[in-house]
Amino acid sequence: MSRPPTAAQRRVIEDADPVTGRLKGTPALLAALVKRGLAFRHPRPPHDHFLTPAGHRIREGRAEPEPEAVRAPDAGGVFAARVGGEDAPAAGPARLREVRGAWQGLLELRRMTNSDGATDRPCGWERAHLVQAAALALEAAGHRPAAPDGTLYRVRETPQPEAVAVHEPDAEALRACAVTLERAGWQVGEHTEPRTRARHLLASPRRV
Repeated sequence: MSRPPTAAQRRVIEDADPVTGRLKGTPALLAALVKRGLAFRHPRPPHDHFLTPAGHRIREGRAEPEPEAVRAPDAGGVFAARVGGEDAPAAGPARLREVRGAWQGLLELRRMTNSDGATDRPCGWERAHLVQAAALALEAAGHRPAAPDGTLYRVRETPQPEAVAVHEPDAEALRACAVTLERAGWQVGEHTEPRTRARHLLASPRRV
């Protein structure tokens, strides 16, 4: 297990915004938290620093994990995007913080792995984890995934390469999902099921 944060580092963590995880501190302290995987630096000006899920766990008094670099949002079981249909508890403040932290971490992953540092289009990890990536973009924007017996959105694999399907029975909510995915860097088209005539989205990560 890694050594615990210093007293100064812990004060910065404890003083973080309880919802967004935004941090205030000296450049040296913030850089040290980033190095330990407890914070990340937002790629866009003013380049604020925010707690990672690991940093939130320390702030909430839970056990400190091993330090980690910026990584895929659901790597190592730290975070799993809800694709709809899972037996999961209702979203609360802790889940909201996790989702926001995972989304900010994904933007940082884009910056670090896209050859031009772009954060407005998906990265390689997203193309390898299409369902999880699309589901995270939707949940981070405030869309509600379906419960096991619910009728909200569900993200599912498709036979098509680099494409996922988003099912949402409400036409207006389906269009809102399309807008969210387009803003997150996905190419989106609306289609009709041949047999049921139900509408759904097909979404693929944009490359340029």
